Amino acid sequence: MAKEQIAVAELVLNMILGKTGGTRVDYFPQKPDFPFDAVYEQAFVRATPESQGISSDLFAALLRELDASKDTEMHHFMALRHGKVICECNFAPYPKGMWHITHSMCKSITGMAIGMLIEEEKLKLDENIYDIFPDHINAFSKIFRPVITVENLLTMTSGVTFNESGIVSGNDWLGSFLNASVNGKPGTEFQYNSLNTYVLSAIVTKRTGETLTEYLTPRLFGPLGITKYYWETCPKGITKGGWGLFLCAEDMAKLGQLYLQRGKWNGQQLVSEYWIEISTARHLKTQNDTYGYGYQLWMEQRPGSFEYNGMLGQNVIIYPDMDMVLVTNAGNKEMFQDCIMLNIIRKYFPVNYHPADVLPENPLSYSLLKRLCGELENGENNNRSTSLRGRWKRNVVSRRKHSDKKYSYRISAAVDRPSDHHSFMQAVSGRTYVMEQQNIGIAPLFVQVFHNNMTDGISEISFTYDAGNFCVSFTEGEVIHKLPVGFGRAADGCVDLHGEHYLVATLGEFAKDENDIPVLKLEVTFIEECVKRKAHIFFHEDNGIEIRWNETPGKKMILAGLSSITEELSGNFLYNSLLGDHNITTELLHRLMKQTIEPSVRGYLKRPEETDNRLIPILFKQGSSVISPSFFSLLLPPSISTLWVPACKRNPSPCPTSIHRTPIPLTGIGIKITRLK
Repeated sequence: MAKEQIAVAELVLNMILGKTGGTRVDYFPQKPDFPFDAVYEQAFVRATPESQGISSDLFAALLRELDASKDTEMHHFMALRHGKVICECNFAPYPKGMWHITHSMCKSITGMAIGMLIEEEKLKLDENIYDIFPDHINAFSKIFRPVITVENLLTMTSGVTFNESGIVSGNDWLGSFLNASVNGKPGTEFQYNSLNTYVLSAIVTKRTGETLTEYLTPRLFGPLGITKYYWETCPKGITKGGWGLFLCAEDMAKLGQLYLQRGKWNGQQLVSEYWIEISTARHLKTQNDTYGYGYQLWMEQRPGSFEYNGMLGQNVIIYPDMDMVLVTNAGNKEMFQDCIMLNIIRKYFPVNYHPADVLPENPLSYSLLKRLCGELENGENNNRSTSLRGRWKRNVVSRRKHSDKKYSYRISAAVDRPSDHHSFMQAVSGRTYVMEQQNIGIAPLFVQVFHNNMTDGISEISFTYDAGNFCVSFTEGEVIHKLPVGFGRAADGCVDLHGEHYLVATLGEFAKDENDIPVLKLEVTFIEECVKRKAHIFFHEDNGIEIRWNETPGKKMILAGLSSITEELSGNFLYNSLLGDHNITTELLHRLMKQTIEPSVRGYLKRPEETDNRLIPILFKQGSSVISPSFFSLLLPPSISTLWVPACKRNPSPCPTSIHRTPIPLTGIGIKITRLK
């Protein structure tokens, strides 16, 4: 068994046993706050669909079907023809102009960088990667290794066994890849492996002395007017290349339009026509018998078409014969190209579909399309809900699309009388519950694993209701996540995950189960990601609570990924050694992992004597009075000489939802404060 499989098993076991700290990879916060103040450059011209030869009715029908499908969870949709935006829709609660995780869609951008490097004569397709990195492999091993070329990396035919699971096995991903075993003859069999793309990124750094992001900024991002982006790096500082890029939907569209224009933008040849031609050609058949693979991009059903594809629904689809680009961001339940969302899109743009040059304007149809987009953006379609208020973006919205099958049989119809909401919120206000010791975090497991940002576990949950505002606070490690909750309309907020700040929209709903037990249903949407965290909080008569957690896309997808790692674990002596005294079979491991993904956690009402009165959190709040240090004696016990301040500082105002306990001396300072309840 490879060491990366052992590392994955160790990570999973630590999750199950409630041990936090669980990976061998060094963590460091790197995600920046979204740059609200950055000027958006080179926006596309907007036009009616009819002016570009496509009917508004077609897009309206497409959006309705995408929205109605139980297997899709749309976030952003954009369509361009002839370089003009003819349809755009941002599904609640995902606002226009917000960046979104792209996952593997960014592999195609890394492929562009390789094309530029070749054009600059700094690299060749047939170069042996072991010659590019001679210091990472010993001479003896090199003799017995087959030649793996740059082109093999581009076509996913390297045969290297060190794959995505290896990212949790240690800090040296490049060294592990270069010293890993090779299956078969390189160049012959398609084996999708994100580490192939990571090595391409490392090649850019090796040949230029710059990270992939640094290399592309003046050559691609700058000329395209892409200013709002962020690309994660590995612990060694190498841009991940195959994942980890946050990008706005319209900027994704620019990358597709660039290829439609044969690599030219505003009269400048950014990517050579030669590279456009060879990278978009079908080089080999894929494992799943889809439409073929080029250089870090996928062929599409329509002849001559192709796409930049990322899991869960992140796509840029290019139709050269129609001079058309489609962009999707989503949180679907399916992974890659062969998925229901793309099949729905293919249904509306089949092989035999050919748009007109221009159609007569249809004000009524266009008006209905705009109305539909507005309803989807405001959460008004299919009982969706709109935003309560927006500090990071006005009119940000959230929605409840589908019932939670696991719990719906127990929960009756929602309590919809405002007086019931008010009474319930008053009743729980001021309560704090101590939770069982489990490794449940506010962030879904998807976020934790992909960003190597593992939870400290939620230890307490509390509720406040003041001036019509209801908040739920989760204490996780040394951080308090205070989330405003909207009912009927989602409230925006922010969570601090070990120094990385994520924007969220939280929607609440009061209901009762079959035994008339009050239930608070929470849906926390991470709007920069493609996942959600859900919780059902049951308030029992014994002053205890039970919280049933789940997340989307959900356990099916997580367990599918886990199965590919653990199928070889059973009977392996290294695995048995890892388990130690824990007698856990592979079957039991999966069962326990299901409970980890969808746990049920109990808590009890915190007694007054359990409250630590010595530590009083204080946070900055816009509009508070500035007080002098001499006034602290009136607020704090004499023994206290430390003020706890929030870590989250973002534009347009400080984030009041997370308090990171960073001590600073009180001597000689004047600050804005407000006391938390």
